[in-house]
Amino acid sequence: MLESKTAVIVSAHSADFVWRAGGAIALYAKRGWEVHVICLSFGERGESAKLWRETGMTLEVVKAHRRREAEEAANILGARVRFFDIGDYPMRVDDDVLYKLVNVYRELRPEFILTHSLKDPYNFDHPLACHVAQEARIIAQAHGHDPASKVLGAPGVFLFEPHQPEQCEWKPQILLDITSVWEQKAAAFRVMSAQEHLWEYYERAALQRGAQGARNSNRKMKYGEAYQRVFPQVAEVLE
Repeated sequence: MLESKTAVIVSAHSADFVWRAGGAIALYAKRGWEVHVICLSFGERGESAKLWRETGMTLEVVKAHRRREAEEAANILGARVRFFDIGDYPMRVDDDVLYKLVNVYRELRPEFILTHSLKDPYNFDHPLACHVAQEARIIAQAHGHDPASKVLGAPGVFLFEPHQPEQCEWKPQILLDITSVWEQKAAAFRVMSAQEHLWEYYERAALQRGAQGARNSNRKMKYGEAYQRVFPQVAEVLE
């Protein structure tokens, strides 16, 4: 029996994977892949304003709320989720966290990794998550790191769309057709009640990328997600 292929999403906060990669997650889970989400933080300080407006709110209550949301959303999308709980605003990553992610890569052996854009002047946690995701990949490939465990190959790294791509110097290079799983992504949206103000924004973004995908192909796609490649695609044919 063949083992399932795996994919890993490194998300700075507990909702980022839903807005930006929920379609890809649902699409690959539907194909029988094991999709694993790593949430570096719950987004408890900087991305939970609605919760903090409630009287008597505490950090631990916010974390618990965001954990429940992320777990439910991941379940809807068909993914498994882990929480590193390293804090946000500001996010800081030490070597222990880095090696923990290296161990995840070597354990799961993903075919590809999805994470944030290289730059984001509006949110420093996002490019930090991108840096950590890529540095962990490089260390996981090093034969001298923990020689007792098998080194990682060369999984592709794809950067999902930031909230304001022009300001992040991010350019769409892959338009993924997520029409068939849009309802799952939309359902996962609605779980993220702490950031309800983003529901409509990301539906508009999906429709826009869908329209672009249809124009750049023969597909009759309505909803899409966009990704930027970090490494060149290796192929035998140009298509």
